[in-house]
Amino acid sequence: MKAHDGMYIGGEWRPASGQDTIPVVNPADEQVIGHVPAGTAEDVDAAVRAARAAFPGWAATPPADRAARIAALRDVLAARKDEIAETVTAELGSPLPMSQAVHAGVPVLVAGSYAELAASYSFEEKLGNSTVLLEPVGVVGAITPWNYPLHQIVAKVAPALAAGCTVVLKPAEDTPLTAQLFAEAVQEAGLPAGVFNLVTGIGAVAGQALAEHDDVDLVSFTGSTAVGKQIGATAGAAVKRVALELGGKSANVILPGADLAKAVNVGVANVMSNSGQTCSAWTRMLVDSERYEEAVSLAAAAVAKYVPGERVGPVVNARQQARVRGYIEKGIEEGARLVAGGPEAPKDQGYYVSPTVFADVTPGMTIAQEEIFGPVLSILRYEDVEDALRIANDTVYGLAGAVWGADDEEAVAFARRMDTGQVDINGGRFNPLAPFGGYKQSGVGRELGPHGLSEYLQTKSLQF
Repeated sequence: MKAHDGMYIGGEWRPASGQDTIPVVNPADEQVIGHVPAGTAEDVDAAVRAARAAFPGWAATPPADRAARIAALRDVLAARKDEIAETVTAELGSPLPMSQAVHAGVPVLVAGSYAELAASYSFEEKLGNSTVLLEPVGVVGAITPWNYPLHQIVAKVAPALAAGCTVVLKPAEDTPLTAQLFAEAVQEAGLPAGVFNLVTGIGAVAGQALAEHDDVDLVSFTGSTAVGKQIGATAGAAVKRVALELGGKSANVILPGADLAKAVNVGVANVMSNSGQTCSAWTRMLVDSERYEEAVSLAAAAVAKYVPGERVGPVVNARQQARVRGYIEKGIEEGARLVAGGPEAPKDQGYYVSPTVFADVTPGMTIAQEEIFGPVLSILRYEDVEDALRIANDTVYGLAGAVWGADDEEAVAFARRMDTGQVDINGGRFNPLAPFGGYKQSGVGRELGPHGLSEYLQTKSLQF
């Protein structure tokens, strides 16, 4: 894999301020595939200064011109989709078909949606004797995770650019090569110098410096709830805006009249996708007592198709592997019934975890309350619809979920009462314009579509 030994700042690749580097490891075979510089507070400061210098010009650029630049970026990402997919597979371990369809494909779709929105969005409106202006917030510090390395970048950078903001990106240290490819695409698309800047590094150094920088107007972070709380506290002390997309423990509620086989199979696929490393994964499957054992049998049969190294890849690193295996051991210890998988590593090499299904999980168990972030499904029993609702809402999270019913009307009625930010009804399809974000400790703010764009705007009113 090609790796740059510098930072992308002010429209060019510059040497890092220090000599330290971060190894990039392929989680499928544990081999080092490259090194990137470990950014310092000095690197972050240089990137923020470049973004600040570029901000007035970019903010004043007509929305139609900003839209054209984002469309050019989309086209470059589309042209380089094979290279992107291979890079994601190498540094994340995602099976290549998943990398091609999701990791490389979805960001093109999202970038295209913001090219269209930038051209059509109304940045001002009349209210009585006032004109209300929607203006860019300023310099955005974007801190992204490793689980969807390009999608999470595009979901922050594209709306920020559409709004007229400039950006400094600090990507996850596990997947920095994808971020470097994105910087190359920005350069190839001809975005003005300083509008987008990249600093690689570890969160405790580069990420913290970015969140604390006095000249960053908004911090957009996706990652764990624990780190999100720290960033929120830091931003609050500086009266700085934040957008936080954090953890989840989403419920997949199968109502008594639903198509059980379809709901279970789609639910298992949802949890196993990306090796379970999806914050919105439906990791709690709720089934009525009458059909509970049938659902358990269906889930066990479905998960058997997810062979490690074929349909399911490794988790991202050794630390994550140990963490997920620890949760599986905790589930057994607390009395859940192991239906498939288990804590043993399924392969001698690579950070693989056995796709695992637990039955007889009760709402208070650790595996029903905490985000595992691995290929682990918990199946819970409910007695009636009110019991299902109570269980579905009984976590500190509220990011996503699913409801399956005899018809859409029944499922929607239940979904309206769920404390969560996004719900798929009877297998509803992904919509790049639908707002994505959480209730409770799953975060603050929304991504994607016009609601995602609004996160990067501030409001001014003029009275006549």
